[in-house]
Amino acid sequence: MCKDINKYTVLISTTIGSFLTPFMGSAINIALPAIGKEFNMNAIILGWVQTTYLLSAAICLVPIGRIADIVGRRRVFFYGLIIFGIFSFLNTCAVNAKLFLLFRVVQGIGGAMIFGTAVAILTDAFPLEERGRVLGINVAGVYLGLSAGPFLGGYLVQNFGWRSIFIFITILSILVMILILLFLKYEKQKFNLRNFDYIGASIYGIALFFLMYGFSSLPRTLGMIFIVIGIFCFLIFIKLELKNSSPLFNINLFKINPAFLFSNLAAMINYSSTNAVSFLLSLYLQYLKGLTPQMAGMIMIFQPVTMTILSPIAGRMSDRIQPGILASIGMGLNALSLFFLAFINPATSLNMIIIYLLILGIGFALFSSPNTNAVMSSVEKKYYGIASGTLATMRLLGQMSSMGIVMLIFSLFIGRVNITQKTSPLFLSSVKFAFIIFTILCVIGVFASLRRGRIERI
Repeated sequence: MCKDINKYTVLISTTIGSFLTPFMGSAINIALPAIGKEFNMNAIILGWVQTTYLLSAAICLVPIGRIADIVGRRRVFFYGLIIFGIFSFLNTCAVNAKLFLLFRVVQGIGGAMIFGTAVAILTDAFPLEERGRVLGINVAGVYLGLSAGPFLGGYLVQNFGWRSIFIFITILSILVMILILLFLKYEKQKFNLRNFDYIGASIYGIALFFLMYGFSSLPRTLGMIFIVIGIFCFLIFIKLELKNSSPLFNINLFKINPAFLFSNLAAMINYSSTNAVSFLLSLYLQYLKGLTPQMAGMIMIFQPVTMTILSPIAGRMSDRIQPGILASIGMGLNALSLFFLAFINPATSLNMIIIYLLILGIGFALFSSPNTNAVMSSVEKKYYGIASGTLATMRLLGQMSSMGIVMLIFSLFIGRVNITQKTSPLFLSSVKFAFIIFTILCVIGVFASLRRGRIERI
């Protein structure tokens, strides 16, 4: 009985923890115009509100996955909640854009500690035959955060200001910490990081920073230089990891395990093509359609609500059907939705926007839970932490790439100016072009998803 209570306490705490970070992201998308107005941010800087968080989280995810395997995943998860909660509160104290973005960087580290370990903790707590079901519930928690973000975030911004979002997140973080302190015990591992690959972690972080910052700096020459430096550092990282007896990341997981390789690749492509949708539609609905933050949130809620309802069903289906098949169908639906969104204009009805979001929600639900099940079922138990961290890294790299594509398109179409009535035609052109690029990416992702082959559950 105690074991069952512990299992379901793990499920509840990790699911609530997994709710926090997507809620923050989707709520802030609604708050962007208000934040931009207060800190006088142009279109490019607005993109960095999300990108700074994603970049710091992406840099930390793989090292955190390795550290969690050494010192204990539950311990890392709990400390992540502390950092996330503290810097959520500090965001409410920011007096300028630089300080706000700095707090977002540290908040990203805490976020990485939460969602970089949650799936590994959950996978370890439940037997193989229940894995798809509980992962589906956890993914539903993620999408519940996405669902509540636009609606609740819009309500909070409109009635109490954008800082109220961070206050709400701080309170929720404290509640989850109390739940963990009361009902969960840490693992018995000690803080022994003598074998941790500090050099590999440093080079990995440097590579990601230069690559992603360079991507966001295109088409300037400096952006190209940073990208070349990032690729060079990645090559050095791979070479060192192959020779290291205790590597930060076991590169052989990609070399000898095609299911692991293509499942992670599919995740990165999927998020690359879909993450910026809420960012673009939030701006579109408020700047071009003239909706209030609360009304925009009510429109955007349809996608994540669909994902929340269908994700547990898709996860359960992936226990019986090959997860790669379900994930590929989901990516196909995502591509269809993105194709439709490429034709939006100021006259597009809100009902049509809702239909496109519903299709995207169905596709995402069919992709995410089965793909997560595919990744975690393709590795041995000793690699759960690094597999969870790798999958989360692919998600963040995809999210970073998605925002990087948008920022590049904005700089080409609009430039470093505020979005106004005068620049709205250029803004709309950039939105439509972004959706065309995302549609192409998603189609490529379908083929990557199909290449994973049959998943032999371990």
